[in-house]
Amino acid sequence: MLRASINLGNPVLADLDARTGEPVGVSVDLAIELAKRLGVPLQLVAVGSAGASVENVEQGKADIGFFAVDPKRGQEISFTGPYVLIEGFYAVREDSPITANEQVDQLGITVAVGQGSAYDLFLTRELHCATIVRIPTSPAVVQGFLDQHLTVAAGVRQQLEKDAAKAGGLRILDQRFMVIRQAMGVPKARGNEAAVYLSKFVEDMKASGFVAASLARHHIEGALVAKEND
Repeated sequence: MLRASINLGNPVLADLDARTGEPVGVSVDLAIELAKRLGVPLQLVAVGSAGASVENVEQGKADIGFFAVDPKRGQEISFTGPYVLIEGFYAVREDSPITANEQVDQLGITVAVGQGSAYDLFLTRELHCATIVRIPTSPAVVQGFLDQHLTVAAGVRQQLEKDAAKAGGLRILDQRFMVIRQAMGVPKARGNEAAVYLSKFVEDMKASGFVAASLARHHIEGALVAKEND
């Protein structure tokens, strides 16, 4: 049995099928293909946030996961090379005086992020004056930003655009603040052989066009297939 932790908090990677209620997306497709190659049944362990997905793998509740590469997560998890690159953006209210990324890290600015997400980890290191406000999951960031009257919302561009269109009165800043390298991961406790196998699998999936085809099939825009040296 291969247990794959699937983060439903990032719509670029996975979401619930409106008809079946089952997880679908590029990370699900990769998990299915890996289980097929290993000749074992697959169990999807779906969670609502990146932090919970990391915990699944670190605590032995899943054998593999799909995460943004981050040094903090790398303490317990061996990462493959990235298979997808995703851009992180800021959203503000239409009447906000903020028009550029460099205006965000100021005293008095509050930034909503999904707790434990790649944005949380990155901005915790990079923001020195603004205050980070952690929302339980990434899909809840915009609503939390509105409810708590925060200054800025940070997240996946696609999620922000979707939520901004629904809420109205918001705009996305023009420049990305980070590029997220989405990779597969396996617990370091599983040893080097497992990490090497998984890394080769990801490179094969990119080179064969599998990842690009999956993104197209699920109508994901704005995510790029990672190149060999990304």
